[in-house]
Amino acid sequence: MLPRSSLAGRTLFITGGSRGIGKAIALKAARDGANIIIAAKTAVPHPKLPGTIYSAAEEVEAAGGKALACIVDIRDEQQIGEAVQKAVDKFGGIDILVNNASAISLTGTLETPMKKVDLMLGINLRGTYLTSKMVLPHLLKGHNPHILNLSPPLNLNPVWFKNHTAYTMAKYGMSMCVLGMAEEFRGQIAVNALWPKTAIQTAAMDMLGGDGIGKQCRTTDIIDYTGHFLVDEDVLKEQGVQNFDQYAVQPGHPLLPDFFLDDAPETLVKKMEEHGATPAFKPPPPSSGPIESTFDAIRGVINEDVVKTTQGIYQFDLSGDHKGVWFLDLKSGAADVIMAMDSSDFSKMFAGELKPTMAFMSGKLRIKGDMTLALKLEKLMTRMSKAKL
Repeated sequence: MLPRSSLAGRTLFITGGSRGIGKAIALKAARDGANIIIAAKTAVPHPKLPGTIYSAAEEVEAAGGKALACIVDIRDEQQIGEAVQKAVDKFGGIDILVNNASAISLTGTLETPMKKVDLMLGINLRGTYLTSKMVLPHLLKGHNPHILNLSPPLNLNPVWFKNHTAYTMAKYGMSMCVLGMAEEFRGQIAVNALWPKTAIQTAAMDMLGGDGIGKQCRTTDIIDYTGHFLVDEDVLKEQGVQNFDQYAVQPGHPLLPDFFLDDAPETLVKKMEEHGATPAFKPPPPSSGPIESTFDAIRGVINEDVVKTTQGIYQFDLSGDHKGVWFLDLKSGAADVIMAMDSSDFSKMFAGELKPTMAFMSGKLRIKGDMTLALKLEKLMTRMSKAKL
């Protein structure tokens, strides 16, 4: 076991403590004889996420601690205030705040509804700041008080922003609370962050990774040391821990690195799929090559008038170096025209270097469907060549 001072008699206020890492921290503290406030929204069982504040409180009591279950939406100032007051009334104060509650949506800017953006910013950033603000007066009265945020190191590599900007902004907001409050209350309250080196098997991770993700994870047992702005594995190594198989769901199985560390999102997806998981957060493939560039240029000149006057759907069956099937929808429904050609000729046509009529007459272009629509498409190509594709 990792050497640590006893938490007997200390009071921990844990947000999102009904399941996952939050509950794991609560149970470890409970085994020391700590007082635990489980502050979370889940009062009744969720169909996909097991555990409630009441079941977590029962486990805390069974582990040797004392528990107080509080229904709290950390976006609600009144609910936080009431829970904090209940904690002080019951246990006489608060010694440690664990900001664990978090919301996640691994979606791009266009795919993320503002309701989801508000949720992530409201829970991760505002909720962490608000809960800290309301607990701070009690921490300042305590002996050796701490705030611990479950948030990552501030890695500004753009790969951690491009596929889920809103989530990264919200999560990094928790980390910035650490930087700011640690300096603001230096010498009075220790403010730190903890982040897993690898994926941790929780109900949320199962939802993100699908079947097969579990064996690529460690269990919540690795969250066994706190108080540093470090990755869990690094902290444990400093304490002399060498055997990390004890924390693995399936010892010996390759592990999945967590977000915001060294591996890019595309690498995480590949590793998950290689070992049987089905990731729910596949990053979009990078747009590159002459065909993608051509379609990017096409999108730049299409407007409502073009769609209204064309009213056609085109299918391009490309061969050659960049073979594939591509669709240009200037209407809706099934393709009205199928145009088969070499991929190099496709790029030349939309660059104004090869007219469809000449390509058709020379045999480079094969057309199946409405020939009048093919002629209309030539007008679009002329417009694009004038725009200097």
